[in-house]
Amino acid sequence: MKYFKMLTMLMVLLLAGSAVAMDMKGETFSHKATVDGVMAEFEVMSLASMNMTDPDGNTHHIMAVFKKDGKNMTGLVGKVKVISPSKKSQVLNLDSYPGGNYAAKFVVDEMGDWGVICQFKDEAGVHTVKFWYPYHKM
Repeated sequence: MKYFKMLTMLMVLLLAGSAVAMDMKGETFSHKATVDGVMAEFEVMSLASMNMTDPDGNTHHIMAVFKKDGKNMTGLVGKVKVISPSKKSQVLNLDSYPGGNYAAKFVVDEMGDWGVICQFKDEAGVHTVKFWYPYHKM
């Protein structure tokens, strides 16, 4: 089943014309994808690894940077939907920070592969990036 999910995801990304790169370093998971000429770079990490806590009970942080022609894009509007292995979902607004950085916090409460779907809008329209965040440590 896990193989089928990964194969399906890769096929969807290839059909969408995206270039994809994933990397896991320590407690930080990185994902890069190109969609519609925009390079989207994501980092997912636990708040604990950043020596942070959240009063709302969130446990993880997702950061995104969107680049076009090598420059960070600003003024974007975006949302992230994270889907747990048991299919529970959370929809988050991407908050904008100086320099073209965007971020949101969410709760990771079970091990397994979490689906991440990011939609963002710029002057050219709405773009979608999908990837899996493998969480195997509790």
